[in-house]
Amino acid sequence: MQKKKAGVFSFTCCEGCTVVFMELMNRHFFDYKSRFYFASFRHLKTGNKIQKMDFALIEGAISTASEKRKLLEIRKNAKKIIAIGSCAVTGMPSSQRNNFRPEIKKKIEKQIKQLHQLKTIEPLKKYVKVDLELSSCPVNAAQLEKAIEEL
Repeated sequence: MQKKKAGVFSFTCCEGCTVVFMELMNRHFFDYKSRFYFASFRHLKTGNKIQKMDFALIEGAISTASEKRKLLEIRKNAKKIIAIGSCAVTGMPSSQRNNFRPEIKKKIEKQIKQLHQLKTIEPLKKYVKVDLELSSCPVNAAQLEKAIEEL
């Protein structure tokens, strides 16, 4: 059986979903090692490049133009995108500033520009087709495990 090529990516978030996935990796290490090749996963290896993948697990919301470009490149190279966690699925809680009152938005405008942030923080589906969404913060381990088993 040929290994599935996978990528694990993180955008604007607390990275709690990656922690959940790493805990699953600990429990299923030999099984996952025999079934998946991690083409890109910065928590496991260096020199990561976006390349052709069977699937990409993505956590986090999109808050910068560079994140948006990277997401579009991932979409071009991944057969399936699985959005994991609330930030990736709904944008929240990362996108809370989208709902700030106008006077608060005015106050933080300078910092947003200095940090090269987009005007709003958005979920993945705003920019690309998402094949599966697993919400909650962090992602529910049982749901994530089931989705991985189905791959």
